[in-house]
Amino acid sequence: MPDQPHPAEPSPPIGVSYVMPVLNDASHVRAAVESILAQEYDGPVEVLIALGPSIDGTNELVADLASRDARVHVLENEVGSTPAGLNIGIRAAVHPVVVRVDSHSMLPVDYTRLAVETLVRTGADNVGGIMDARGETPFERAVALAYTTPVGLGGSAFHVGGHEGPVETVYLGVFRRSALERVGLFDETIKRGQDWELNRRLRQTGGTVWFTPELAVTYRPRSSLERLARQMFSTGLWRGELARRFPTANGLRYFVPPAMVVGVLLGLILGVVGIVQAMTGQAPWLLVGFVVPLVYVLFVVVATLAYARRSGAATAAWFLAVLPCIHVAWGAGFVLGYLSLTTNIATHTGR
Repeated sequence: MPDQPHPAEPSPPIGVSYVMPVLNDASHVRAAVESILAQEYDGPVEVLIALGPSIDGTNELVADLASRDARVHVLENEVGSTPAGLNIGIRAAVHPVVVRVDSHSMLPVDYTRLAVETLVRTGADNVGGIMDARGETPFERAVALAYTTPVGLGGSAFHVGGHEGPVETVYLGVFRRSALERVGLFDETIKRGQDWELNRRLRQTGGTVWFTPELAVTYRPRSSLERLARQMFSTGLWRGELARRFPTANGLRYFVPPAMVVGVLLGLILGVVGIVQAMTGQAPWLLVGFVVPLVYVLFVVVATLAYARRSGAATAAWFLAVLPCIHVAWGAGFVLGYLSLTTNIATHTGR
């Protein structure tokens, strides 16, 4: 009898390196790491925590995690910035797939398996999904709602969902390490928005950034209005810097919050001058400037009724504050970043 063909041996699962920059985040990092270690993935894995100089107990917590599981390794990130930590982790990675993880994120158990399958199926350089913001307090739920609605952060697919396919950028990302090496890793001069800029280079060099709604990462929002404002200001600051550096690579949605901030500010100034006109007996025609901030207030109220009224009275009340906080802080940061003030402000504020 002729020899019977032997079934092909299945390819061994692809090895995965998780890279997580951490700085002063003792309240979230344990849950993030535990979600990695709980992944239902058969391939070899390592967890690389790039630890910045922390003062809130994060150092001890991360050391404890590493002592409990041999897959967890702690790397020193003296600079402390996110892109520096990412690059330290990528350079230390031993596996061909790099999963970028945030200390505020929690991966569902099938995240890695689905992402690696999508990388193989599509041939993409980077695969990502939805930033599924979820809060525990009424304030955090209001922030999460703002993140996941078009009126909050602009309606990107990774915030509100969409169809599978090539996109401009994704949340976090599961990368081919060879693709990261091809474009020179993350730009460490960009402290926020470094994912967008890296994905821009991947696409420029012929690679594909792929979005799939099958992937959803739970994200824990900031827990106070002050922390949210600081986060949004810093994000807007660097978004403005990126818009200045790469003027042809930015969508219109990035310019809406700064246009709103400038419009409302000019409207308030004109309205105040109109009050002075009225007090001095002149025709107070500049009072028309108050129309602009009034229209924005009406927009916030309508958006709250449309998106938050079913979330409970406390969440809806916070939404009235959260939405303008996001818009104003992000928009003001964008204007200053676009005016090339990024480095000075970021250094002065310690970001």
